[in-house]
Amino acid sequence: MTTLLASSRKVQFSGKYKEISASAHFRLMVLLLVFIAGFTIVAGRLISLTILEDAQPTRVSSAVYVPQRGDIVDRNGVALARTMRGYAIRVVPERILGDKSLLARQLAELFPDTSEAEFLEKLTGSRPTYLRRRALPNEVRQVHAIGEIGIEFPRENERLYPQRDLAAHILGYVDADGQGVMGMERALNDRLIDKSLRGEPSALSIDSRVQAALESELMTAMTVNDARGAAGIILDVRTGEVMALASLPVFDPNKIRKATMKHQMNEVTQSVFELGSTFKPLTVAAALDAGTVTDLAVRYNATEPIKVAGFTIKDDHSQNRYLNVPETLVHSSNIVTARIADNLGKEGMENMIRRLGFDERPHIEIAERGRPLWPQRWGRVTNMTVAYGHGIAVTPLHLASAYAALVNGGIWRPATLMKVEPGEEAEGRRVFKAATSARMRQLLRMIVSNGTGRNADAPGFRIGGKTGSAEKPADGGYNKTSLVSTFAAAFPMDNPRYVVIAMLDEPKGTAETGFARTAGWTAAPVVRKLVPRVGPMLGVIPDEHRDVDVSELTPLLWTPKG
Repeated sequence: MTTLLASSRKVQFSGKYKEISASAHFRLMVLLLVFIAGFTIVAGRLISLTILEDAQPTRVSSAVYVPQRGDIVDRNGVALARTMRGYAIRVVPERILGDKSLLARQLAELFPDTSEAEFLEKLTGSRPTYLRRRALPNEVRQVHAIGEIGIEFPRENERLYPQRDLAAHILGYVDADGQGVMGMERALNDRLIDKSLRGEPSALSIDSRVQAALESELMTAMTVNDARGAAGIILDVRTGEVMALASLPVFDPNKIRKATMKHQMNEVTQSVFELGSTFKPLTVAAALDAGTVTDLAVRYNATEPIKVAGFTIKDDHSQNRYLNVPETLVHSSNIVTARIADNLGKEGMENMIRRLGFDERPHIEIAERGRPLWPQRWGRVTNMTVAYGHGIAVTPLHLASAYAALVNGGIWRPATLMKVEPGEEAEGRRVFKAATSARMRQLLRMIVSNGTGRNADAPGFRIGGKTGSAEKPADGGYNKTSLVSTFAAAFPMDNPRYVVIAMLDEPKGTAETGFARTAGWTAAPVVRKLVPRVGPMLGVIPDEHRDVDVSELTPLLWTPKG
């Protein structure tokens, strides 16, 4: 009986064991199937991301892949401005538990560019405020290590300018709400925040390499000549594209400070200057177009100053003889240029000035555009002085666009900071005859090879241009100790591609040049150094076996015997 009972219990236990084992096996199989299904889904998603979506890179299926604000790039795709998720450091004063004075001292040690007093003011304020709108991960870790619970580290969209202060006046910056304040950030604001457009970068016309070279050469010249400021632009004469634009001193759009806000003035597009003798080629071109100058060999009296209506016009470096048109430009004669303008007349001069847009703000996308100072009364004296760049003030951009028309065949086009695709350039308007433009290319080349622009010559690049040195206006007249020195150039003159404007504000000169402050000694050398740097980047290769044919004009230049 006992044996039968034990046997029955064994059978019963064996049945339960098999039942439990089967149940466990079933559960394992279910878990295995779930794991396989999960693995299959993940693997499928990875394949989709790496293969299928890579095959269609331009298709965005989710707003996750679209930046909060569109990128800005140069003409070659180099990033100039972009938005990313960054760190900020924020304080809620009422939640601070530690000693606020000690905390302010600790923060000032971590961020030397902000004083202890400034931090203490924020820590003792009545409302939450930012200690740092932008902070690096390492900075966040250091502040976090202080252990103050009243300090927060929110993640926010951050606008970064990876090239730092490069092209700062072109780009501008955004405010705390992410809206463009100046420059192209402001001009393109609607496009940059448009959900349907912000996924595609906005390509500017500038080349960051050319921009860096321009800023470098201007900064060197500004430092060497102890100048108050400097400005420059490189403009494509065929399309109106700005390849580079610089205004010095600069500011860093990543770090907007009160101390550097004064540097935000764009000297190329916003400030107006009397640009002196750079106007003389424009006057000669207008006279050629109007037919008041028909023979370049005709000589004009430059032996003595012109006295008209109580005003005296004289030459800075008088030749004390009669000069023809090529000699007038080569030696930069105010007297003969005034006579040419007088023959042209008020209507002819004013018509040329207006066709070049000198009576309105410069044409370009940014809002920072200065209004020219136009003569209140355009009488005979004004007509003669405007001819050599006095009595009218314009921006360097005005001058660049005018010189582009002067050398490109006579077509004026508005400048643009947006990349222009081939065949899509603005139509423009004719302001000079093609024959006049061809003649001016010869004359501009002669100024550099034989005249006041010699210090701008760079072997193989066939540079042409004109110096301009103008005294700055002051109360009751002009300040003879303050000059704006400008060199307006184009290259290569046998087939012009680019205009270059280099300007120094109040240069002091150098000991090597006897502290000469005029453009031939201060601004012209900037062009000589800059063009060989940027020419190859812009597709202009030096060739010392080519040049502008000026053989018919060379005999008109008088050379002393012996």
